[in-house]
Amino acid sequence: MASYIVPPIYAAFIWWFSTGAVLLLVGRARRFEILRAVSATGLLLGSLLGLALTANDTTVGAAYAAFSCTILLWGAQEIAFLAGWLTGPRAEVCPIGARGWRRLGFALQAILYHELSLLACGAAIVALTWNGSNQAGLWTFVALWALRQSAKINLFLGVPVTNDELMPEGVQFLKTYFARSRVGAFFPISVTLATAVLVIMIQRLAEVAVTPFEVVSLTLVSTLFALGVVEHWFMLMPLPAITLWGWGMRSPFSPEDKNMEQGSNTKAGIPPNVVVLSSVRSDAAPAKSPSLCARQRLEDQFRQRFLEQHARGEVGVGAEPPATINGRTS
Repeated sequence: MASYIVPPIYAAFIWWFSTGAVLLLVGRARRFEILRAVSATGLLLGSLLGLALTANDTTVGAAYAAFSCTILLWGAQEIAFLAGWLTGPRAEVCPIGARGWRRLGFALQAILYHELSLLACGAAIVALTWNGSNQAGLWTFVALWALRQSAKINLFLGVPVTNDELMPEGVQFLKTYFARSRVGAFFPISVTLATAVLVIMIQRLAEVAVTPFEVVSLTLVSTLFALGVVEHWFMLMPLPAITLWGWGMRSPFSPEDKNMEQGSNTKAGIPPNVVVLSSVRSDAAPAKSPSLCARQRLEDQFRQRFLEQHARGEVGVGAEPPATINGRTS
């Protein structure tokens, strides 16, 4: 029974914690650059070593180890990507007015090195586990890669919620390649195909998996795949992503921000020990957390979009607002 209960809990925790940990690490100040580099390098080398050692091990522990090593390997390249080290040859915002194939070309140039690094990681896993009896790590990577590519295409084509509040400073320019719009034709197709694959995986788990190793391996990968499908649905809802990983977002009251504020006050002729308060009232509300602020911004965006669409319906105007007419956000 533990082979069916523990793996989903473990996979869900790793999925949640690893995402937040990466966001927390890449959201720190520049003085943590060495820590990020050491962490990414250590995760990369450790995960490859773990995959090589478990390639022919079919114990339950080896299934967990291979799954975890692939998550760590994925985390290493995510750190390099979100920190802005490994994006593409054109790490710039999307030009205003770019549409169609031209916009697609710019988007590919913005993430080309990242995509190549993913393929290199996949090739390394294949090489380390070739003809091995433990393929849990390989299938974990395939699941992550397929779902991530689907998510990127949906963000490029357009979805109601992009959850770009979670993006660190080093890759803020990528937000200009997202399109915030109504759900297009690709979203239901991608979600339907992913759900069909998930059903097949669950069916194999129920009918084919016999040994504890097979049960644990399939359960881990199936759970991760199911969570990836849930992440797709986050593109239609404004709150869950911020709620889940708000703890990994950089605090607006971090030491580096305070130092910057003091520097600005000094330039303006204000002594550093004087705190400037703007529009202070006796009944002022306490400062909100980053997740609450992000949630409020998303709710305001949805409210404004509803009012604009309602106004267009009343006056009979059919043109889209300039922010989305070219398939990209402002």
